[in-house]
Amino acid sequence: MKLKLPQGVRVDVVEGARIAVFSLKANRLRTVLTTMGIGIGVATLLAIVGIIQGLNTSFHRQLATFGANTIYVSKFPWIIKGDWWMYRNRKDITLDQVERLRHAAPFLTALSPSVQRVSDVEHGGEQLSTVRIQGVTQEYLAISGYEVTAGRFLTEADDETTRPVAVIGTEVADGLFPGISPLGRTIRVDNRTFQVVGTLSRKGKVLNQSMDLVVFIPFKTFYSSFGKGRRIEIAMAVEDASKLKQAEDQLVGILRRIRSTPPGQPDDFSINKPEAMAQTYEQLTGALYGVAVGVGLITLLVGGIGIMNIMLVSVRERTREIGVRRALGARKRTIVFQFLMEAASVSAVGGLLGTTVGLGTAKVVSLITPLAADVQAGTVAGGVGFAALVGLLFGIWPAARAANLDPVEALRYE
Repeated sequence: MKLKLPQGVRVDVVEGARIAVFSLKANRLRTVLTTMGIGIGVATLLAIVGIIQGLNTSFHRQLATFGANTIYVSKFPWIIKGDWWMYRNRKDITLDQVERLRHAAPFLTALSPSVQRVSDVEHGGEQLSTVRIQGVTQEYLAISGYEVTAGRFLTEADDETTRPVAVIGTEVADGLFPGISPLGRTIRVDNRTFQVVGTLSRKGKVLNQSMDLVVFIPFKTFYSSFGKGRRIEIAMAVEDASKLKQAEDQLVGILRRIRSTPPGQPDDFSINKPEAMAQTYEQLTGALYGVAVGVGLITLLVGGIGIMNIMLVSVRERTREIGVRRALGARKRTIVFQFLMEAASVSAVGGLLGTTVGLGTAKVVSLITPLAADVQAGTVAGGVGFAALVGLLFGIWPAARAANLDPVEALRYE
Protein backbone atom coordinates (compact mmCIF):
# COMPACT_ATOMS: atom_id res chain seq x y z
CA MET A 1 0.00 0.00 0.00
CA LYS A 2 1.47 3.31 -1.10
CA LEU A 3 1.57 6.23 1.29
CA LYS A 4 -0.21 9.21 -0.32
CA LEU A 5 0.30 12.74 0.92
CA PRO A 6 -2.72 15.06 1.22
CA GLN A 7 -3.36 17.17 -1.87
CA GLY A 8 -2.54 20.42 -0.05
CA VAL A 9 0.76 19.15 1.24
CA ARG A 10 1.75 17.89 -2.22
CA VAL A 11 0.97 21.28 -3.75
CA ASP A 12 2.97 23.03 -1.02
CA VAL A 13 5.98 20.77 -1.60
CA VAL A 14 5.93 21.10 -5.39
CA GLU A 15 5.31 24.83 -5.33
CA GLY A 16 7.87 25.36 -2.57
CA ALA A 17 10.49 23.44 -4.52
CA ARG A 18 9.77 25.44 -7.68
CA ILE A 19 10.06 28.80 -5.91
CA ALA A 20 13.19 27.64 -4.03
CA VAL A 21 14.93 26.69 -7.27
CA PHE A 22 13.95 30.00 -8.86
CA SER A 23 15.28 31.93 -5.84
CA LEU A 24 18.58 30.02 -5.86
CA LYS A 25 19.05 30.74 -9.58
CA ALA A 26 18.34 34.43 -9.02
CA ASN A 27 21.12 34.67 -6.42
CA ARG A 28 23.80 32.49 -7.98
CA LEU A 29 26.82 33.99 -6.20
CA ARG A 30 25.17 33.76 -2.80
CA THR A 31 24.11 30.19 -3.54
CA VAL A 32 27.62 29.18 -4.62
CA LEU A 33 29.25 30.70 -1.52
CA THR A 34 26.74 29.08 0.82
CA THR A 35 27.13 25.74 -0.97
CA MET A 36 30.91 25.98 -0.61
CA GLY A 37 30.56 26.51 3.14
CA ILE A 38 28.57 23.34 3.70
CA GLY A 39 30.61 21.45 1.07
CA ILE A 40 33.87 22.16 2.87
CA GLY A 41 32.36 20.79 6.06
CA VAL A 42 31.20 17.57 4.41
CA ALA A 43 34.49 17.17 2.52
CA THR A 44 36.49 17.56 5.74
CA LEU A 45 34.31 15.08 7.58
CA LEU A 46 34.33 12.45 4.81
CA ALA A 47 38.07 12.75 4.19
CA ILE A 48 38.79 12.19 7.89
CA VAL A 49 36.28 9.35 8.26
CA GLY A 50 37.49 7.75 5.03
CA ILE A 51 41.10 7.69 6.15
CA ILE A 52 40.19 6.37 9.61
CA GLN A 53 37.94 3.67 8.14
CA GLY A 54 40.73 2.72 5.76
CA LEU A 55 43.19 2.41 8.64
CA ASN A 56 40.73 0.24 10.57
CA THR A 57 40.10 -2.02 7.57
CA SER A 58 43.81 -2.31 6.85
CA PHE A 59 44.62 -3.09 10.48
CA HIS A 60 42.01 -5.84 10.77
CA ARG A 61 43.12 -7.30 7.44
CA GLN A 62 46.69 -7.39 8.70
CA LEU A 63 45.65 -9.08 11.94
CA ALA A 64 43.78 -11.72 9.92
CA THR A 65 47.16 -12.99 8.71
CA PHE A 66 47.80 -14.31 12.23
CA GLY A 67 44.77 -16.58 11.95
CA ALA A 68 41.48 -16.45 13.83
CA ASN A 69 42.21 -19.62 15.81
CA THR A 70 45.75 -18.94 17.02
CA ILE A 71 47.21 -18.26 20.46
CA TYR A 72 50.75 -17.20 21.30
CA VAL A 73 52.30 -17.62 24.75
CA SER A 74 55.42 -15.67 25.66
CA LYS A 75 57.20 -14.01 28.56
CA PHE A 76 56.22 -10.53 27.38
CA PRO A 77 52.82 -9.35 26.12
CA TRP A 78 52.67 -8.01 22.58
CA ILE A 79 51.56 -4.66 23.96
CA ILE A 80 53.16 -3.73 27.27
CA LYS A 81 51.00 -1.80 29.72
CA GLY A 82 52.40 -0.73 33.05
CA ASP A 83 55.76 -1.67 34.56
CA TRP A 84 58.16 -3.16 32.01
CA TRP A 85 60.35 -4.56 34.80
CA MET A 86 57.47 -6.69 36.06
CA TYR A 87 57.57 -8.60 32.78
CA ARG A 88 61.37 -8.51 32.63
CA ASN A 89 61.62 -10.39 35.94
CA ARG A 90 59.45 -13.28 34.78
CA LYS A 91 61.02 -16.69 34.30
CA ASP A 92 61.85 -17.61 30.71
CA ILE A 93 59.81 -20.28 28.94
CA THR A 94 61.83 -23.49 28.63
CA LEU A 95 61.81 -26.35 26.12
CA ASP A 96 60.76 -28.73 28.88
CA GLN A 97 57.69 -26.57 29.52
CA VAL A 98 56.90 -26.61 25.80
CA GLU A 99 56.94 -30.41 25.72
CA ARG A 100 54.88 -30.69 28.90
CA LEU A 101 52.32 -28.30 27.44
CA ARG A 102 52.16 -30.35 24.25
CA HIS A 103 51.16 -33.45 26.20
CA ALA A 104 48.86 -31.65 28.67
CA ALA A 105 46.77 -29.77 26.07
CA PRO A 106 45.24 -32.28 23.63
CA PHE A 107 42.75 -29.66 22.45
CA LEU A 108 45.54 -27.92 20.51
CA THR A 109 45.72 -28.96 16.85
CA ALA A 110 49.24 -27.58 16.34
CA LEU A 111 52.02 -26.31 18.59
CA SER A 112 55.47 -24.97 17.75
CA PRO A 113 58.14 -23.27 19.83
CA SER A 114 59.58 -20.21 18.15
CA VAL A 115 62.79 -18.22 18.58
CA GLN A 116 64.03 -15.40 16.44
CA ARG A 117 66.68 -12.78 15.78
CA VAL A 118 67.32 -10.08 13.21
CA SER A 119 70.32 -10.42 10.90
CA ASP A 120 71.73 -9.68 7.45
CA VAL A 121 71.23 -12.33 4.76
CA GLU A 122 73.53 -12.70 1.75
CA HIS A 123 73.71 -14.55 -1.55
CA GLY A 124 76.45 -13.83 -4.04
CA GLY A 125 76.79 -10.08 -4.24
CA GLU A 126 73.29 -9.37 -2.92
CA GLN A 127 72.53 -8.57 0.72
CA LEU A 128 69.38 -7.81 2.71
CA SER A 129 69.41 -6.15 6.11
CA THR A 130 67.18 -6.59 9.18
CA VAL A 131 65.79 -9.94 8.03
CA ARG A 132 63.85 -11.90 10.65
CA ILE A 133 65.52 -15.27 11.20
CA GLN A 134 63.04 -17.54 12.96
CA GLY A 135 63.56 -21.04 14.32
CA VAL A 136 60.37 -23.14 14.26
CA THR A 137 59.16 -26.71 13.89
CA GLN A 138 57.15 -28.26 11.06
CA GLU A 139 53.83 -27.46 12.80
CA TYR A 140 54.39 -23.73 12.51
CA LEU A 141 53.10 -23.73 8.92
CA ALA A 142 49.60 -24.75 10.07
CA ILE A 143 49.61 -22.00 12.71
CA SER A 144 51.08 -19.03 10.87
CA GLY A 145 48.84 -19.00 7.80
CA TYR A 146 51.76 -19.06 5.36
CA GLU A 147 51.49 -21.19 2.22
CA VAL A 148 54.39 -22.88 0.44
CA THR A 149 54.54 -21.70 -3.18
CA ALA A 150 57.55 -23.75 -4.24
CA GLY A 151 59.53 -26.58 -2.69
CA ARG A 152 58.54 -27.64 0.83
CA PHE A 153 58.36 -26.46 4.42
CA LEU A 154 60.56 -27.66 7.25
CA THR A 155 60.14 -31.28 8.39
CA GLU A 156 60.59 -33.17 11.63
CA ALA A 157 63.70 -34.83 10.17
CA ASP A 158 65.19 -31.38 9.46
CA ASP A 159 64.73 -30.46 13.11
CA GLU A 160 65.98 -33.73 14.61
CA THR A 161 69.15 -33.77 12.52
CA THR A 162 69.69 -29.98 12.74
CA ARG A 163 69.93 -29.66 8.97
CA PRO A 164 71.09 -26.26 7.66
CA VAL A 165 68.00 -25.69 5.51
CA ALA A 166 65.76 -22.66 5.14
CA VAL A 167 62.36 -21.59 3.84
CA ILE A 168 62.29 -17.95 2.73
CA GLY A 169 59.66 -15.26 2.32
CA THR A 170 58.89 -13.52 -0.97
CA GLU A 171 60.84 -10.37 -0.11
CA VAL A 172 63.97 -12.41 0.56
CA ALA A 173 63.46 -14.45 -2.60
CA ASP A 174 62.93 -11.36 -4.77
CA GLY A 175 65.84 -9.49 -3.20
CA LEU A 176 68.47 -12.23 -3.32
CA PHE A 177 67.31 -14.25 -6.33
CA PRO A 178 65.77 -11.81 -8.82
CA GLY A 179 64.41 -13.66 -11.84
CA ILE A 180 65.67 -17.11 -10.80
CA SER A 181 64.40 -19.93 -8.60
CA PRO A 182 66.04 -19.96 -5.15
CA LEU A 183 65.36 -23.67 -4.60
CA GLY A 184 68.55 -25.64 -4.01
CA ARG A 185 70.65 -22.46 -3.74
CA THR A 186 72.32 -21.26 -0.56
CA ILE A 187 72.10 -18.15 1.59
CA ARG A 188 74.47 -16.96 4.32
CA VAL A 189 73.34 -15.76 7.74
CA ASP A 190 76.15 -14.56 10.00
CA ASN A 191 78.70 -16.61 8.01
CA ARG A 192 76.58 -19.73 8.26
CA THR A 193 75.31 -21.37 5.10
CA PHE A 194 71.73 -22.59 4.65
CA GLN A 195 70.20 -24.34 1.66
CA VAL A 196 66.84 -22.98 0.45
CA VAL A 197 64.25 -25.77 0.29
CA GLY A 198 61.06 -23.72 -0.06
CA THR A 199 59.48 -20.33 -0.66
CA LEU A 200 56.36 -18.85 0.95
CA SER A 201 53.33 -16.89 -0.24
CA ARG A 202 53.19 -13.14 0.23
CA LYS A 203 51.54 -11.89 3.43
CA GLY A 204 52.27 -8.14 3.35
CA LYS A 205 52.83 -6.00 6.44
CA VAL A 206 51.49 -6.15 9.97
CA LEU A 207 51.93 -2.99 12.05
CA ASN A 208 54.34 -1.70 9.41
CA GLN A 209 56.55 -4.79 9.75
CA SER A 210 57.02 -6.93 6.67
CA MET A 211 55.90 -10.52 7.10
CA ASP A 212 57.77 -11.49 3.91
CA LEU A 213 61.26 -10.41 4.99
CA VAL A 214 61.71 -13.66 6.88
CA VAL A 215 63.81 -16.84 6.86
CA PHE A 216 62.52 -19.95 8.66
CA ILE A 217 65.04 -22.55 9.80
CA PRO A 218 64.57 -25.68 11.98
CA PHE A 219 64.22 -24.89 15.68
CA LYS A 220 67.17 -27.03 16.81
CA THR A 221 69.28 -25.75 13.92
CA PHE A 222 68.68 -22.23 15.21
CA TYR A 223 69.89 -23.27 18.66
CA SER A 224 73.01 -24.98 17.33
CA SER A 225 73.85 -22.05 15.02
CA PHE A 226 72.98 -19.00 17.13
CA GLY A 227 73.00 -20.28 20.71
CA LYS A 228 70.27 -20.94 23.27
CA GLY A 229 70.10 -17.50 24.85
CA ARG A 230 66.89 -16.53 23.06
CA ARG A 231 63.43 -16.15 24.55
CA ILE A 232 61.03 -18.87 23.44
CA GLU A 233 57.51 -18.09 22.29
CA ILE A 234 54.93 -20.85 21.89
CA ALA A 235 52.65 -20.65 18.86
CA MET A 236 49.46 -22.71 19.00
CA ALA A 237 46.27 -23.32 17.06
CA VAL A 238 42.90 -24.74 18.04
CA GLU A 239 40.52 -26.51 15.69
CA ASP A 240 37.63 -24.07 15.98
CA ALA A 241 37.94 -20.30 16.48
CA SER A 242 34.70 -20.34 18.51
CA LYS A 243 36.49 -22.43 21.15
CA LEU A 244 39.39 -20.00 21.47
CA LYS A 245 38.20 -18.50 24.76
CA GLN A 246 37.67 -21.97 26.27
CA ALA A 247 41.16 -23.02 25.14
CA GLU A 248 42.65 -19.86 26.63
CA ASP A 249 41.05 -20.53 30.01
CA GLN A 250 42.40 -24.11 30.02
CA LEU A 251 45.86 -22.93 28.97
CA VAL A 252 46.07 -20.56 31.93
CA GLY A 253 45.57 -23.40 34.40
CA ILE A 254 47.96 -25.74 32.58
CA LEU A 255 50.71 -23.13 32.26
CA ARG A 256 50.42 -22.09 35.92
CA ARG A 257 50.85 -25.72 36.92
CA ILE A 258 53.74 -26.35 34.51
CA ARG A 259 55.56 -23.18 35.55
CA SER A 260 54.83 -23.79 39.27
CA THR A 261 53.13 -20.44 39.74
CA PRO A 262 52.07 -20.14 43.42
CA PRO A 263 48.33 -19.75 44.16
CA GLY A 264 47.31 -16.13 44.58
CA GLN A 265 50.24 -14.90 42.47
CA PRO A 266 49.64 -13.26 39.05
CA ASP A 267 50.38 -15.19 35.87
CA ASP A 268 54.09 -15.13 35.00
CA PHE A 269 53.39 -15.49 31.28
CA SER A 270 51.36 -13.66 28.63
CA ILE A 271 48.72 -15.13 26.36
CA ASN A 272 48.62 -13.08 23.17
CA LYS A 273 45.83 -13.16 20.58
CA PRO A 274 45.21 -11.05 17.49
CA GLU A 275 41.79 -10.19 18.94
CA ALA A 276 43.45 -8.54 21.95
CA MET A 277 45.56 -6.39 19.64
CA ALA A 278 42.43 -5.31 17.80
CA GLN A 279 40.76 -4.27 21.07
CA THR A 280 43.84 -2.29 22.13
CA TYR A 281 43.98 -0.63 18.72
CA GLU A 282 40.33 0.39 18.97
CA GLN A 283 40.91 1.86 22.42
CA LEU A 284 43.93 3.83 21.23
CA THR A 285 42.21 5.15 18.10
CA GLY A 286 38.78 5.70 19.64
CA ALA A 287 39.71 9.08 21.10
CA LEU A 288 41.46 10.10 17.87
CA TYR A 289 38.40 9.10 15.86
CA GLY A 290 36.15 11.18 18.14
CA VAL A 291 38.37 14.25 17.87
CA ALA A 292 38.66 13.94 14.09
CA VAL A 293 34.91 13.56 13.62
CA GLY A 294 34.36 16.43 16.05
CA VAL A 295 36.50 18.69 13.85
CA GLY A 296 34.42 17.74 10.83
CA LEU A 297 31.16 18.34 12.69
CA ILE A 298 32.34 21.76 13.85
CA THR A 299 33.11 22.63 10.24
CA LEU A 300 29.61 21.51 9.29
CA LEU A 301 28.20 23.60 12.12
CA VAL A 302 29.95 26.67 10.72
CA GLY A 303 28.44 25.89 7.32
CA GLY A 304 25.01 25.56 8.92
CA ILE A 305 25.37 28.93 10.59
CA GLY A 306 26.23 30.37 7.18
CA ILE A 307 23.02 28.91 5.76
CA MET A 308 20.98 30.41 8.58
CA ASN A 309 22.54 33.80 8.03
CA ILE A 310 21.89 33.74 4.28
CA MET A 311 18.31 32.55 4.80
CA LEU A 312 17.64 35.39 7.25
CA VAL A 313 18.95 37.86 4.68
CA SER A 314 16.73 36.20 2.06
CA VAL A 315 13.67 36.57 4.32
CA ARG A 316 14.36 40.29 4.77
CA GLU A 317 14.87 40.86 1.04
CA ARG A 318 11.64 39.04 0.13
CA THR A 319 9.42 40.49 2.83
CA ARG A 320 7.08 42.18 0.31
CA GLU A 321 6.90 38.95 -1.72
CA ILE A 322 5.92 37.04 1.41
CA GLY A 323 3.32 39.70 2.23
CA VAL A 324 1.77 39.43 -1.26
CA ARG A 325 1.63 35.65 -1.08
CA ARG A 326 0.06 35.73 2.38
CA ALA A 327 -2.47 38.36 1.27
CA LEU A 328 -3.43 36.13 -1.68
CA GLY A 329 -4.15 33.23 0.67
CA ALA A 330 -0.87 31.37 1.04
CA ARG A 331 -0.78 29.39 4.29
CA LYS A 332 2.02 29.59 6.83
CA ARG A 333 3.05 26.03 6.10
CA THR A 334 3.47 26.93 2.43
CA ILE A 335 5.95 29.67 3.34
CA VAL A 336 7.73 27.30 5.75
CA PHE A 337 8.00 24.59 3.06
CA GLN A 338 9.41 27.11 0.60
CA PHE A 339 12.26 28.29 2.83
CA LEU A 340 13.00 24.82 4.21
CA MET A 341 13.24 23.44 0.67
CA GLU A 342 15.59 26.27 -0.23
CA ALA A 343 17.87 25.64 2.76
CA ALA A 344 17.83 21.85 2.27
CA SER A 345 18.58 22.19 -1.46
CA VAL A 346 21.64 24.34 -0.82
CA SER A 347 22.85 21.90 1.84
CA ALA A 348 22.23 18.79 -0.28
CA VAL A 349 24.10 20.23 -3.26
CA GLY A 350 26.93 21.26 -0.95
CA GLY A 351 26.91 17.80 0.60
CA LEU A 352 27.11 16.14 -2.81
CA LEU A 353 30.03 18.32 -3.88
CA GLY A 354 31.70 17.87 -0.49
CA THR A 355 31.30 14.11 -0.76
CA THR A 356 33.05 14.10 -4.12
CA VAL A 357 35.90 16.26 -2.85
CA GLY A 358 36.18 14.29 0.41
CA LEU A 359 36.34 10.94 -1.37
CA GLY A 360 38.87 12.30 -3.83
CA THR A 361 41.01 13.69 -1.01
CA ALA A 362 40.94 10.39 0.88
CA LYS A 363 41.96 8.47 -2.25
CA VAL A 364 44.78 10.89 -3.07
CA VAL A 365 46.09 10.59 0.49
CA SER A 366 46.01 6.79 0.21
CA LEU A 367 47.97 6.94 -3.06
CA ILE A 368 50.75 9.29 -1.96
CA THR A 369 51.10 8.18 1.69
CA PRO A 370 51.08 4.86 3.60
CA LEU A 371 47.63 5.76 4.95
CA ALA A 372 44.78 3.70 3.53
CA ALA A 373 41.34 5.00 2.60
CA ASP A 374 38.13 3.04 2.60
CA VAL A 375 34.89 5.02 2.50
CA GLN A 376 31.82 2.85 2.85
CA ALA A 377 28.58 3.45 0.93
CA GLY A 378 26.70 4.14 4.14
CA THR A 379 29.16 6.90 5.01
CA VAL A 380 28.61 8.59 1.65
CA ALA A 381 24.83 8.45 1.97
CA GLY A 382 25.13 9.63 5.56
CA GLY A 383 27.28 12.59 4.51
CA VAL A 384 24.80 13.85 1.92
CA GLY A 385 21.82 13.15 4.18
CA PHE A 386 23.42 14.82 7.17
CA ALA A 387 24.24 17.88 5.10
CA ALA A 388 20.60 18.17 4.05
CA LEU A 389 19.56 17.72 7.67
CA VAL A 390 21.89 20.54 8.70
CA GLY A 391 20.19 22.76 6.14
CA LEU A 392 16.76 21.85 7.46
CA LEU A 393 17.72 22.44 11.08
CA PHE A 394 19.36 25.78 10.45
CA GLY A 395 16.56 26.78 8.09
CA ILE A 396 13.78 26.29 10.64
CA TRP A 397 14.17 29.65 12.34
CA PRO A 398 14.34 31.71 9.11
CA ALA A 399 11.38 29.73 7.71
CA ALA A 400 9.32 30.23 10.86
CA ARG A 401 10.21 33.93 10.90
CA ALA A 402 9.07 34.30 7.30
CA ALA A 403 5.81 32.44 7.93
CA ASN A 404 4.98 34.55 10.99
CA LEU A 405 5.38 37.92 9.26
CA ASP A 406 2.29 40.07 9.50
CA PRO A 407 0.89 40.31 5.92
CA VAL A 408 -0.07 44.01 6.29
CA GLU A 409 3.31 45.01 7.68
CA ALA A 410 5.06 42.89 5.05
CA LEU A 411 3.18 44.65 2.24
CA ARG A 412 4.20 48.08 3.59
CA TYR A 413 7.87 47.00 3.94
CA GLU A 414 10.28 48.98 1.74
